[in-house]
Amino acid sequence: MPISPTEDEVLGYVESLSNWGRWGDEDELGTLNLITPEKRRAAASLVQEGISVSCSWEIETRPQPDHAFGTPQRYMLSTGQGLKDEHRVGPTSSRNAGALEFIGFIFHGYAITHIDGLCHFFWDGKMYNGKPAELVTSALGATHHAITALKDGIVTRGVLLDVAAAQERPWLDSGEGVYPEHLEAAEARQDLRVEPGDAVLLRTGYGRKKTEIGRDQLPADGYPGWHAASLPWLHERGVAVIGADTAQDVMPSGYGSMNQPVHIVGLTAMGLHLIDNCNLEQVAETCERLGRWEFQFVLSPLRMNGGTGSPANPLAIF
Repeated sequence: MPISPTEDEVLGYVESLSNWGRWGDEDELGTLNLITPEKRRAAASLVQEGISVSCSWEIETRPQPDHAFGTPQRYMLSTGQGLKDEHRVGPTSSRNAGALEFIGFIFHGYAITHIDGLCHFFWDGKMYNGKPAELVTSALGATHHAITALKDGIVTRGVLLDVAAAQERPWLDSGEGVYPEHLEAAEARQDLRVEPGDAVLLRTGYGRKKTEIGRDQLPADGYPGWHAASLPWLHERGVAVIGADTAQDVMPSGYGSMNQPVHIVGLTAMGLHLIDNCNLEQVAETCERLGRWEFQFVLSPLRMNGGTGSPANPLAIF
């Protein structure tokens, strides 16, 4: 059985895994600095078949068990219905009309695929690089570490670590954490090694479970994910960004004073961006079919001024 670090050891990660000042006191990219031009060029060379696969779920506007912060709302302002109706709101000419809508939602949570900005979590009143939490304001949103720091997007080598397949299981159980031993077993099965600057996507199989037997009531039911024990491994390997088919942290995490250590240590100490709630099933199928688990990874967040993150559609390009 893997050995879990003690709570004191996990609390110590805030300092031992810190990247504060590593790329300058005003740095807002964190571990994305590990993606060099050479890394991007090498990632481009992985495009051989010309196949592009989405790593996201559709944003749904019907209530679901994992809509922890409410159901996304769609309000249609103009539709194609009743174009000849004299009481129609909006243009009535069938030759000169169009559809218009408003959509509002909280993308953080357990359902929508999104990337967290480095301003999303605080620890002891601080964000990454020691910036005060007060820089995230009610009027302007995040005035530092906003998602707009990623305006040029993320382009790098992507690696899928299919931990469920490495254990010959359809999916991991709720509350089951992924340790370095599991990551290295997946590496061995797939004959690759995670390298500095990589985007690492963790498949627990939750997407398959969600499709075949239904969604869990999240976060109440718990879910599998990265165990805090994996944080030093991610730091040592120089991983630039991580994603998972859950909301990253195994829940429950087992740590009372830091209930989401991957989020807290990753975002505030390491400057490690997190991509929550990926859909990795089609990617896993493509990897198995092609016999390779590396690809060009592309993610372009919305340039939302003051945003604490962004909904996203990450792409794996083979």
